[in-house]
Amino acid sequence: MKNKYLISMCLLALLALGSCKKDFLQQTDPDANAISKSFKTENDVLLAVNGCYSLLRSGNTIGEGSDLWTDQRSDDTGTNDNQSNAGEPFQFNNFSLIPTNSYMYTHWLAMYTVIANCNIVLSNVDKVTFAKAATKQNYVAEVKFIRALIYFHLVREWGDVPLVTKQLTSTEDVAASTGRTPQAQVYAQIVADLKDAVASPLPATQSAGVIGRISLAAVNTLLGQVYLTMATTGDQSARTANLNNALTYLTAAYNAKTFNNLSDIPYTDVFDVTKKSTCPELIWQIVNIQGDPVYSSSIAANSQAIGETTDSQKPSTSVGDNVTHDLVNDYETGDARGTFSIKYAAAATVKDWYVTKFRDVSAGAGKNGYGGNDWILMRYADVILMLAEVNQYLGNNTAAIQYLDMVRTRAGMPTYEVSSLDPVYNAKYPGLKLAILHERRVELAFEHHRWFDLLRTFSTDELVAYFKAKNQADFGSALLSNFSAKDRYFPIPFNETKLDPAKVYQNPGY
Repeated sequence: MKNKYLISMCLLALLALGSCKKDFLQQTDPDANAISKSFKTENDVLLAVNGCYSLLRSGNTIGEGSDLWTDQRSDDTGTNDNQSNAGEPFQFNNFSLIPTNSYMYTHWLAMYTVIANCNIVLSNVDKVTFAKAATKQNYVAEVKFIRALIYFHLVREWGDVPLVTKQLTSTEDVAASTGRTPQAQVYAQIVADLKDAVASPLPATQSAGVIGRISLAAVNTLLGQVYLTMATTGDQSARTANLNNALTYLTAAYNAKTFNNLSDIPYTDVFDVTKKSTCPELIWQIVNIQGDPVYSSSIAANSQAIGETTDSQKPSTSVGDNVTHDLVNDYETGDARGTFSIKYAAAATVKDWYVTKFRDVSAGAGKNGYGGNDWILMRYADVILMLAEVNQYLGNNTAAIQYLDMVRTRAGMPTYEVSSLDPVYNAKYPGLKLAILHERRVELAFEHHRWFDLLRTFSTDELVAYFKAKNQADFGSALLSNFSAKDRYFPIPFNETKLDPAKVYQNPGY
């Protein structure tokens, strides 16, 4: 937001100079490249749309390195070092965030940078003449999808947030946009953008030539998830309507699948870098280039603990991506997903669990760790489990269990009917709702779903009780006693609240 002020002030300064009558003040800067003049051809729009996609790669937005605002905020991962090499990042896992946290502010700015770029495309696309109307419609759909996705993250992380839907070109525009908008209005905009995208001529699914670009399956998946979140966290008078809408769009996404049974796709195939362009379970991912110093993935190398060789040829000097014992204990006996996803590192300086789910030990990635892992944002196991969740909320338990069993069968686990007769399983997951939450945890671990799943499953009071009931010994240095009602949302960054404390008000408890 502060950067927008600076840009606007520069624009006004140029306008002021242009109003003078002296010829030497009316000359055009040959190096200037005004945004409004950048949209002339279809290719200009394509490059701008690609730029919006590109911003999603960053760990400051929703890329593979964005676990600080997701998994580390949950009960899945964290750090056992709260000293100097952790510092501000430790606040997320320790539930001790403060408004001046610089990592959080960087995240906020990066997310609004994506939105600003989307708004620039949408505000200028009409200046370009397209040979085919469908081309323009698809570009608009892609940008509206990205804008909706980012707002969906923002509203779940901060609650009320500034809602900006046009390019800001003056200080008046900036001032009018400096203020938090109620969540209901933000969700309304998200739904509107996604419904526009659903009505576009986007391809039904991603194909080999366009891996990384959205499809109607991706739009339906996100719109279904949005409605499910609205049903469980928003106005309860609209709960049933929102659940039925969630069922409609998630079913549409599911019906677009190009495979017969989930069990036909080995779990390990989903994360196999040699099959990332052909695995039919994948709906949408951020594409990385193996061996490329800039566009490769670093998640395998970063996850690996010192002394280990499971993930990458690059030698590790750290404890890797640490896994809470709370999650380790949640894997059922015999669950191959646990064997594949986590490992105990025996090095004297580690002696703890780390993530092995994302691997690339190939020669292509090499000893620099330039991995080929794509960052999976949507896949069908997620859709199937959301269908189980929606049906359970609607009271359609038979359908919910059928969807749940699709995932359990693929994992080689007993059906829910059989498992629910096991006293240990039944004690840990009493009721179908908690069984589905458990299944999402072990199926989608480290894919940045867990925190949002918890927010969707529990009210604020329930969430506090859920964390308080856990064993502190399973969380290392992170203090569960710090968790309170305020932690459902992040604090608004101090640099934003100081712009207008009345309109950019702070969240309770901070």
